[in-house]
Formats: sequence, C-alpha cells, structure tokens
Amino acid sequence: MSNVKAHEIDYMVIGDDMQTVEIELDPGETVIAEAGAMNYMDEGIAFQSKMGDGSEANESMLNKIFGAGKRLLAGESLMITHFTNEGQGKQKVAFAAPYPGKIIPMDLAQLGGEIICQRDGFLCAAFGTKLGIAFTQKLGAGFFGGEGFILQRMTGNGLVFVHACGTIIKKELKGETLRVDTGCLVAFTPGIEYSIARAGNLKSMIFGGEGLFLATLKGTGTVWLQSLPFSRLANRVLEYATRSGGSAAEESGGLISGIGKLFEQ
Repeated sequence: MSNVKAHEIDYMVIGDDMQTVEIELDPGETVIAEAGAMNYMDEGIAFQSKMGDGSEANESMLNKIFGAGKRLLAGESLMITHFTNEGQGKQKVAFAAPYPGKIIPMDLAQLGGEIICQRDGFLCAAFGTKLGIAFTQKLGAGFFGGEGFILQRMTGNGLVFVHACGTIIKKELKGETLRVDTGCLVAFTPGIEYSIARAGNLKSMIFGGEGLFLATLKGTGTVWLQSLPFSRLANRVLEYATRSGGSAAEESGGLISGIGKLFEQ
C-alpha cells in the first residue's frame, strides 16, 4: 500500500469510442501518467519524467530502478511522467489511450485500496498511487497464457484510469466462477482469485480457436471485461494483410500516402 495520501483530483471523460480524460488540478496537485499519453494541457501545468511513481517518499534509487524494470515487464514505459499544477488557480491536463476503446475511472478508496488490471492497461492516476506487477499463480501455464501472464497491480486511495478496447462489461461476482479469454480481462478487485488453466482437451486447444489457456476468476468482487482485445484486432489485420498479399499492402500504402498529401496542402 502506498504511504502517500493520493491527491484529490477532478476529472471528466470526453468522447465515446476514442475517449480522452481531462484532469483538473488545484495548485500543487499532481497526476502521474504513462509516457506519451498526454493530449493537451494548460499553461500552468509543468511536467517531469521520473523513474518512480512518487508513492514512496524516501524511495532509494535501487528501488526506483527495480520498479522501472517491473513496469517494462507490465508493458509500460520505463519512465513515469508527473504533471503538476504550478500555476494560479485550477489547471487542466488531458490524456488518451493509444488505441480506440474506453477509459475506466476507478476510485481505489472504494475498491479495497487495490486493483489488478491487464498488462499495459494503466493510463494515468492521482499522485500517491503505487504501480507494480502481479504474476499468475501457475508460472508454467503463464508462459503460454498470453496477456494473462503478467498483470499490473495499483494500490493507494485515489483515482486511477485504466484503458481498454471495445465495449466494457462489468460483472459482480458473489462466490461464482467466471472463465474468460485471457485477453478479454481488463481488471478485478481484491477478493477475486485469479489463475490460468488449460482450455479443454488437446483437440479443443488446437482447433477450438479460443486460445490455449483461459483465465479463471473466482470469489467475491468486481470484474471488468473488454469485448475486443487489441491483440485480437491486430491479429485479424495481420491475417488479412498476409492473405491478401501485396494488394492489401499497396491499398494501405496508397491510403496513407493520400492522407499525407491532404495534410500537406
């Protein structure tokens, strides 16, 4: 758990399928964000890239390096960007995900002080939030479990913002068991046991089209799912390009070239 009380930030989510979250900061307040996620900011906002998330007041350089390494494992950047209101009055800064989807605001104070989310799901959070990683219980299965092997753990008492692809489904489990594609899992709260298991028999694993392993969630708490994992979308695009041969590549190249010429005018 973070030993720093999170800053109490205000926010507004803008848009539908390609969302931006606009954060309003009082003087002296800070929000931390994934590198490259910022869209725009007011003049009074100052930013600085740091190796730590700032949740530990007297964190050593060795711990900061170790934390940065864990972020790389979780699919995030080496550095965390800190945006601070150093101006007069309220100032705003906005962030967006790198692909179409939804931004999910989560108040850690109301979720047991912790949330586990998908690899590379972190977008931004109130200063004081601690970022870490969580591994699956079964290491051997994890190496074949794709997105479900390494998860992100965020702890604290403030707001965090997670991005996901497609439609978001929120499920409340009360002792039930839910099995999902590892790529469809977005996040879950404490009280949910998480593991990766083989997806049926050998024939189903090879020819079923549902992946080699499924994530199993059991317990009492909240689970967030996404209808379209970005990896699934990317695989379909790659499959189409491979099947179509050079024609698809030429069409894509022509479209990109045409857009570039339009902006040059």
